[in-house]
Amino acid sequence: MQGAVLGDIMGSTYERVPAKTKMIDLFRDGSRFTDDTVLTFAVAEAILTGKPYAPLLKSWARRYPQAGYGHRFALWALYDEVLPGISFGNGAAMRVSPVGWAFDDLQSVLAEAARSAEPTHNHPEAVASAQAVAGAVFLARSGESKETIRQFAEERLGCDMARTVEEIRPGYRFSSAAAQSVPEAIIAFLDSTSFEDAVRNAISLGGDADTQACIAGAVAEAFYGSVPDAFSARLADYLPPDGMRIMEAFVGRYCGAERRRTR
Repeated sequence: MQGAVLGDIMGSTYERVPAKTKMIDLFRDGSRFTDDTVLTFAVAEAILTGKPYAPLLKSWARRYPQAGYGHRFALWALYDEVLPGISFGNGAAMRVSPVGWAFDDLQSVLAEAARSAEPTHNHPEAVASAQAVAGAVFLARSGESKETIRQFAEERLGCDMARTVEEIRPGYRFSSAAAQSVPEAIIAFLDSTSFEDAVRNAISLGGDADTQACIAGAVAEAFYGSVPDAFSARLADYLPPDGMRIMEAFVGRYCGAERRRTR
């Protein structure tokens, strides 16, 4: 979960500002948590407490109204009535990483990822993308290889996951559509050598940088075993106290060494 939040913060100043290089500053003036982090906290709290996803998504969004939500989600969050959201955007995938830690078999992870998506993103592409991210986190923390994760994501997303960051970067442009951003975010992890490299890969695509770095960072943390101490030490500089409490409670319950298998 720390990997997702750090990726969001690191990518926040590069959203819609294409970097197209890995030689970037990961923390700089203006770096902040965005809607990716806020809604990841909502999903984590739902899992911790057993409360429904929709009210918590609304509650967290209202608590932090300036976090950068998409227009349709912002309108959804304003109303008490829960209407199904048919978005095909990447919003469900960006917030789903806690699901990959909290459940103990792949089928349960996929089912819960769908449940977490459906209040706002029940389009098949959005649901499949959320399942791909949660499943990748689960497989990574379970000790599976990158090739296994690649094959799983390719089957779930129905697209070529053998591409490299170097191949994608030159012609890639911003898109918040799940089908046009989540595969590339997972590839940023697959094509990496470390947590930091995964985040740099994602930002360097020059697309939806905070969300893609959030996704790549989530899978990379699970695969590489942790985030660097120098990065995790910065979280308290950026996160509000209620977010820190949720993250610490979730990490304490679900992200311990006993839930990570040695590769």
